[in-house]
Amino acid sequence: MSTAPRFQAFQSMAGAIVREQTIEERYGIPENFLEVEVRNPHTHGFGRKLYTDYEIVCRTNIPAFKMKQSLVRRRYRDFEWFRDVLERESTRVTIPSLPGKVFTNRFSDDVIEQRREGLERFLQIVAGHPLLQTGSKVLVAFIQDPNFSREAYQY
Repeated sequence: MSTAPRFQAFQSMAGAIVREQTIEERYGIPENFLEVEVRNPHTHGFGRKLYTDYEIVCRTNIPAFKMKQSLVRRRYRDFEWFRDVLERESTRVTIPSLPGKVFTNRFSDDVIEQRREGLERFLQIVAGHPLLQTGSKVLVAFIQDPNFSREAYQY
């Protein structure tokens, strides 16, 4: 029975912490937010020159990013290059893997959708990492710069 007074003390202590959220806290813009979406895959070319690129939409108020909203297109091979650069830039962060290469039916709707989902997961993880936001020379440009060029970064 000696635990009852402790429990009551805890209840009264916890009761002091709980308060209702204000309307602004509930519906206002979060202090720091980052939304990265990979969408709208589009296949270009014909024959052996066929490739798919993906739209990257970013909405954020994190100061490391140059724009609050952006929209760019990137190919899978751009993502491969980007991941390699991130691995070389940051020894303290484990960079997630990309969805694997596909050699058969790579332009089927199912394969393109699975790849889109994997690329989105990858970008959400790396873009949301604070060490990469501040330490990477290519992260923001890859996600936001419509004129991004791999040749501009000598790695």
